[in-house]
Amino acid sequence: MSLPPGFLDELRTRLSIGQVVGRKVMWDQRKSNQGKGDLWAPCPFHQEKSASFHVDDRKGYYYCFGCHAKGDAISFVRETENVGFMEAVEILAGEAGMPMPKRDPQAQQKSDRRTQLAEVMEMAVQFYRLQLKTGAGAEARAYLAGRGLGDRALERWEIGVAPPGWQNLWDHLTGKGVTEDLILGAGLGKPSNQGKKPYDTFRHRIMFPIRDARGRAIAFGGRAMDPNDNAKYLNSPETELFDKGRNLFNLKPAREAAGKGQPLIVAEGYMDVIALSEAGFEAAVAPLGTAVTENQLQMMWRVSPEPVITLDGDTAGQRAAMRVIDLALPLLEAGQSVRFAMMPEGQDPDDLLKSAGSGAMRDKIEGALPMVQLLWDREVEGKNFDSPERKAALDKSLREKIKLIKDPSIRSHYGQAIKDMRWDLFGAKRPAAIGGGPRNTWTPKGAKLPAQSSTKASMLAGDNLSEDHLREAVILAVLIRNPLILNDFYGALERMRCSTPEADHLRQALLRMEAEEGLQDQLIEQIGEEPLEMLFSQAHVAITPPVRRPDNGDMARMCLAEELAKLTARRGHAHEVEDAIEEMNSDVADERLTQRLAQSIAAMNNAGRQDNDDSAEYDTSGNGARIKKEERSAFDALLDKIDFAKSGRDT
Repeated sequence: MSLPPGFLDELRTRLSIGQVVGRKVMWDQRKSNQGKGDLWAPCPFHQEKSASFHVDDRKGYYYCFGCHAKGDAISFVRETENVGFMEAVEILAGEAGMPMPKRDPQAQQKSDRRTQLAEVMEMAVQFYRLQLKTGAGAEARAYLAGRGLGDRALERWEIGVAPPGWQNLWDHLTGKGVTEDLILGAGLGKPSNQGKKPYDTFRHRIMFPIRDARGRAIAFGGRAMDPNDNAKYLNSPETELFDKGRNLFNLKPAREAAGKGQPLIVAEGYMDVIALSEAGFEAAVAPLGTAVTENQLQMMWRVSPEPVITLDGDTAGQRAAMRVIDLALPLLEAGQSVRFAMMPEGQDPDDLLKSAGSGAMRDKIEGALPMVQLLWDREVEGKNFDSPERKAALDKSLREKIKLIKDPSIRSHYGQAIKDMRWDLFGAKRPAAIGGGPRNTWTPKGAKLPAQSSTKASMLAGDNLSEDHLREAVILAVLIRNPLILNDFYGALERMRCSTPEADHLRQALLRMEAEEGLQDQLIEQIGEEPLEMLFSQAHVAITPPVRRPDNGDMARMCLAEELAKLTARRGHAHEVEDAIEEMNSDVADERLTQRLAQSIAAMNNAGRQDNDDSAEYDTSGNGARIKKEERSAFDALLDKIDFAKSGRDT
């Protein structure tokens, strides 16, 4: 059976020989550098203890310095599985998700035609290069010299020029005996709609040859010399040789440079790639006039696990970055991602190199942002999150994006990174905790201040402080023992003010956790065992319900909702008491203060009806609110102080 042209090339592009060989060997971690695709192991073909078997994952070949076995992924499967060539291809095609082609009796004929088309393309390369050296290329030479390209660069990149006129290349190729069918099939000519002789595809343009991973000329990119031309850049049409979504400009040289340790840089156009390479960044490639495709991204990852996308610092560049992110998220694997180097506004890599030099570009590459950072920036830039609804919309949008990641480990790490950035955005602007909590946070203008020492000493405030501490411990313990409900109470936990630094430390750690089994182990890894031991050693925490049966999740939710409601009501009441004490010596104390305190106590009692207060004795106040007799006494004592203060002012 003959395989269609390009099938094996596509198979080798999709597969990682490191993964194929890795099923049969144990890599030597001290000698291997997996980030660069440089892998070493004891040879599977002969008995040895040293790691003399070398795999170059970027080039797709293996070689043993002991027994001299060598080959690619196909030959490795043939030797280790003891199968024939076609069976080895079928095994690898199955792993790569490529259906085996049906029998094609004309495959050899197609292969011969592709060879002929490639030969015609080489003839066109030489024609355009020759034209650049003639009088017809004077304008193009001047332009290229102005872009900083000397004779050596012109030779290296095989740059040429298509002169003005309709049939320059056509006449040249037909004069060499090339058939019209091959010229049209290579995308070098177009048939006339007016019944005239076909005409050249490229006219009055600087020509950049596009070569595939094997180094064959398969297409051209042409830059218009006429400033009034509607198409500044024009690529060859898709042909039997050229699929623009499956190729990259400068792929073969870039792969070799990346194999020597250079970062793979993805630029937007030909001139950017040439400028980068001439400045020493030789592992540079560019998509061919389109947004980055899935196939192109897979090709980049075969060259480097973390290609750096350089984007213009404008709105279009930002949009291009977001398209790459949306494309890459479902394809991410461990150690395989994308980073982004944003150019200064209004500049591309070529501009930056000319204005600031290679050092500035190197700084941009080394400081390239991880994909999760741009994902976050897209969702928050220029937006105001001054309401719970807006924060919830942000959370929903980010969750939807993270769900696209198939790898559970990467998805978990993205969720953690998003939580950290969310904390940096919202967590740093918290008011100081009520009841003497941490004071190293910003307090907004007009916010309630923590209770002073004199207030803490009072009966009401002192009782609330101790009870608050107990409730905080219960809330934290319930969440730790029931991690699957953490997301349901994330907002409430974020707003909760803790009365001790130890409790607040636990709360902040929880906000950074993923809502999944094993949360307690995550906490121990992050903050150590001692804080959890202190928490669970408290007698009142022992009653917190862990989820051992499906219905216990609802019980834990009810427990949390109730405790949070009580804590909120009691904290509100503490504020009212603080206000009352402050207003006793002011001119604003009047009957409205009495009414506010009564309403506060009523709210606190309503929130606490689920307490073990069945034995408590209640009174009913004038406004109908239920109030414990012991709290009524404290309330009356406070009112007496207010009356005394007022009478002192009146006299």
